[in-house]
Amino acid sequence: QVQLVESGGGLVQPGGSLRLSCAASGGTLNDYATGWFRQAPGKEREAVSCISSGGDRRYYTDSVKGRFTISRDYAKNTVYLEMNYLKPEDTAVYYCAAALGVVGLYDGLYDYWGQGTQVTVSS
Repeated sequence: QVQLVESGGGLVQPGGSLRLSCAASGGTLNDYATGWFRQAPGKEREAVSCISSGGDRRYYTDSVKGRFTISRDYAKNTVYLEMNYLKPEDTAVYYCAAALGVVGLYDGLYDYWGQGTQVTVSS
């Protein structure tokens, strides 16, 4: 059992940057693959990025590739999503999730989910 709490969301202008954090408690995140997903009102949840438990494999959806970077800090039991060159289309609630198993962008792989943090990109 692990609990996930996202933070770092907010309002930024197009072209700006944000770093989201996903802090875990109730257990170590070391054995989990972790992912970031987002959902805008009226739209389906979509995968953004994921990272393997060992940190050696990372995946990104095409729309964020080259702009976003996922990373993890084992000492802090935290996963990050660095978002650069933000666009209005990035506006959504961002969720982190953890999975025991194979890393991937399929949300069905993930066992635990955070409550989400709002990211709004607007001029």
